[in-house]
This record gives sequence, structure tokens and C-alpha cells, in this order.
Amino acid sequence: MHGMLSALPELVAIEALADEHTGVDVGICLPATLIAAADAAVPTLAHGAQDCHWNEKGAHTGCVSAAMLIEAGATMVILGHSERRADNHETSEEISKKVAAAQAVGLAPILCVGETESERDAGQATAVVLAQLKESMPETANPATLAIAYEPVWAIGTGRTPSVDDVCEMHSAIRQALVERFGDAGNTVRILYGGSVKPSNAAELLAVENVNGALVGGASLTAADFGPIIAAAAALHS
Repeated sequence: MHGMLSALPELVAIEALADEHTGVDVGICLPATLIAAADAAVPTLAHGAQDCHWNEKGAHTGCVSAAMLIEAGATMVILGHSERRADNHETSEEISKKVAAAQAVGLAPILCVGETESERDAGQATAVVLAQLKESMPETANPATLAIAYEPVWAIGTGRTPSVDDVCEMHSAIRQALVERFGDAGNTVRILYGGSVKPSNAAELLAVENVNGALVGGASLTAADFGPIIAAAAALHS
């Protein structure tokens, strides 16, 4: 819940940085109220949303459908973010329906999975994440337009990050699960790391095997912080 029309100049600055690094895909997932304005102000920057409803239309006051987001200019949508799972009590079953609804209209879902600190301390991190992954993907899931974001809940906004070995282990487990589900196509699904990604750790995290990008939180709010992360990603692909 960040961003007003007054923040559009910051998006213009981010777009300029993204345009300097054409080998990297850069997008901003905005509050629904800003998507249309951003689409007009920064047309070369990909725009996404932070959630959608699983129904096409109906009596769902306050909700936004995937088709509405497409009409506003969005091309992607974050689904199953840990804050939605915790604060809004979303279940993996509901998230699965949202993934299906998004893909049905051509909106690319970024499906989030991740464990809490107590689950990691109990040695259940991998089991929890793989269960969320399995239960949050519908039978109709299309790997061609799907991305997975691993976000250890205990690292979001805390400044803490897992070790490189921890990230590698989890992303490898997710990759194996995707290959088991989709066959060779599972190797093409992007697995993003999300959890206190910042300029100081982006290069190290993005260099980890099976880390195909980052789901950036607070550091995406300003060009000064987001720019170095984009540059780190570009350097790995130069």
C-alpha cells in the first residue's frame, strides 16, 4: 500500500534505469489505483498488480478481477504473497483459483511461497514451501507464463536474509518440484527470490543457482535503491 500519483516521477526515473539495461526484464507491481496512470506515464516499464479475485465479475465488493487489471494495463500479478496469506487469511486453494483466473485472461502470475521463522526452526521449511507450491497451482497451470517467488516470511522487511546455501537449497527443491510437475518445461519457469533484497546483497543472491530474478519489496520504491539491483541483474547477464 505504497504509491500515489505524486510518486509517478520516481517511476519515470526507474524506467530510465531499466531502459539502460535491455537484457533484464523490469516490472513494478502497483496498487490497482496507479496501474492505468503508470501505463500512460512510463509505457516501456512492465506493470503488474498485487492481487486479483478469482471470479470474472459479480458481487464481490472491493475486489478486482484479472480482466479489470488487464484493461488497466497490467501484464502480471502477484498472488499468494505472505502478507495476503497471513493478514487476509488466504488459503492455497483460493490462490490456486486466482492463478487459474489470471492465466485465463493472459495475466502472468507471480506465485509466492515461503515459510515462517517457526517453521524453519522446526526443520519444516522445505516441506511447507513445497506443499504451498503444490496446493497453489491449479491443474490448468501453464508454465510458459508462470513465475514462482520464494519469500522466507521471516526475512521480509526485517533486514535479515537466509544464507546463500539456504537459498540455493530451497530454489533447487522448487526447481525439482516444477520439473516433476511440468517436465522439461519446469526448467523454464523463473524462480525469483524475495525477502529483504537490497543493493548490498542483490548481486550475491542473484548469482545463486536457480535464482532467476528477484521480487523486490521496499527497495523498489525509489530509483536510488532499485537502480543498483537492476544493474546487478544486468551484470550477471552481460
